[in-house]
Amino acid sequence: MDALAGLLEGPRARGAFMIRGCFDPPWAVRVEDRAPLTVMLMVRGESWVVPDTGERVRLRAGDLAIARGPDAYTCADDPATPPQALILPGGECAYPDGRPLNGSMDLGVRTWGGRPDGGSVLLIGTYLARGEIGGRLLDALPPLLSLTAEEWDCPLTPVLMSEVTRDEPGQEVVLDRLLDLLVIAALRAWFAGPRAEAPAWYRALGDPVVGRALRLLQDDPAHPWTVASLAAKAGVSRTALARRFTALVGEPPMAYLTGWRLALAADRLRGTDDTLGAIARQVGYGTAFALSTAFKRVYGVSPQEFRTRAA
Repeated sequence: MDALAGLLEGPRARGAFMIRGCFDPPWAVRVEDRAPLTVMLMVRGESWVVPDTGERVRLRAGDLAIARGPDAYTCADDPATPPQALILPGGECAYPDGRPLNGSMDLGVRTWGGRPDGGSVLLIGTYLARGEIGGRLLDALPPLLSLTAEEWDCPLTPVLMSEVTRDEPGQEVVLDRLLDLLVIAALRAWFAGPRAEAPAWYRALGDPVVGRALRLLQDDPAHPWTVASLAAKAGVSRTALARRFTALVGEPPMAYLTGWRLALAADRLRGTDDTLGAIARQVGYGTAFALSTAFKRVYGVSPQEFRTRAA
């Protein structure tokens, strides 16, 4: 698995919230849905994405922004325009004073805003649960990133525009997969650019020794790895691997493996009905008890409590 594939393997939308937003100025929408990841693709006109902290981003036709939750932000024609609507968890919509919108801005199938042929049109796709995106990917992203039309070439825009307003059997699955493709295409362009700040483990994948060890751990976390067995595979001494791995990744090999195994377990707890014993075997723990003990030490709750909260 190459470095980029390892990072982008995660996105797997399931019943994602996807709409076409259509507006005429002045307009502003406050987003407080706490979603882990939202993609905004500007199709027509211009808009601003204004986070509560950090720099605002201006979007023109063809530009894209990705907001990493749970922090709130505002989308508007101008940063000074006061919000006219709130987006809350679960896709609920309300006026700024908290009164429900009761569908007053619904414009048809997956279309929302002022009028369908508004001067500003955005495609908005939201992952509803953190488990749908790999934790390593979320941790690698800034709270708000953007790409201009010149920085990336997206052939998916006309396909998304065509599909988002269809109401046919299986349409949610089609849109989920298109959203995954959009995110992967955008992040591939982002990580290839000069503004990306990739995590230490991602940069370390380019090292001939540590990269080999990381790929072994990522590809086969259930294997009973030791520093000695990793070093033998990487062609160096145990001491050399431990020193080099810690220097480049920021933690020793076995600490990284524990974190990787538990992150995989967390994603499986969120996204599958597998038993704890089955998950333990998949990620390299001999028993459900061993996984539960390690999981609670790191996440602060038992696997069952974690699964219940995620549900």
